[in-house]
Amino acid sequence: MTVLQSLVDLGIDSEALVGSVGVLVAAYVTARIFGYVLSAVAERTPRRRISIKMLIPILRFLIYGIATFLVLGPLLNLSTAQLLAVSGLLGAALGFGLKDLFAGVIGGLVLITERPYQVGDKVTIDGDYGEVTDIGLRATTLTTPDDSAVRVPNATLFTANVSNANDGHPEMMVVVELAVTASADVDRASAIVKEAMVTSKYVYVDDDHPFAVLVEDESYYRMIRGKAYVADLRDEFAFASDVTERSMAAFASEGIEMPEAPVHVSGHR
Repeated sequence: MTVLQSLVDLGIDSEALVGSVGVLVAAYVTARIFGYVLSAVAERTPRRRISIKMLIPILRFLIYGIATFLVLGPLLNLSTAQLLAVSGLLGAALGFGLKDLFAGVIGGLVLITERPYQVGDKVTIDGDYGEVTDIGLRATTLTTPDDSAVRVPNATLFTANVSNANDGHPEMMVVVELAVTASADVDRASAIVKEAMVTSKYVYVDDDHPFAVLVEDESYYRMIRGKAYVADLRDEFAFASDVTERSMAAFASEGIEMPEAPVHVSGHR
């Protein structure tokens, strides 16, 4: 026996149940339309993209909240016995598998109010790194650098560390690391990396967004770490590739040797 049939057997008006289904469908369609329109507008305004896209989950929660109120309204007119019976059915449903969904919804509400990250941010959640492309009622969707969609339950917010690379701003720091041999001219190598960064078409430099070049001694080589901001966080890897390619070309032309070691690129602060 389905939950719907059980509610009808309790004496709840079947027309009210059909109307409730209609309200939920209308809420879903409305939320999808608003999401599509706002996403289109956001993509046309890069500087305000993150702020506009953050309206999508907020509107979604408002729409579903109103729909829930409209659906539960008729229940307020139930008799005490009917209300207790409905509560029992809902409690059983939660106990048999909806507790995770409920935890996800609570996590989504926390995301909306505390905003540890927004749609459009580059974040690391429980080891997964990518751009937040959607904050749903149950889960957050990340698009990784390899263009994979990772759905992270919102309840993960309560148990895992969250690292936000841009914290709601379109600018983001990108770190590029290049290794040179211990005998190489490290001053010249640092100057080359600096020149490659500040002349990149993707770089963003002002008083609040400085750049830096650091040198670290390793066992058999020296690591040159260039740190600078990009104007648009989506240019993270384009900037890193641009700086890396031009720096390596300059190293080769000036005889600066690089060890047989991997080059690491990080977009995290």
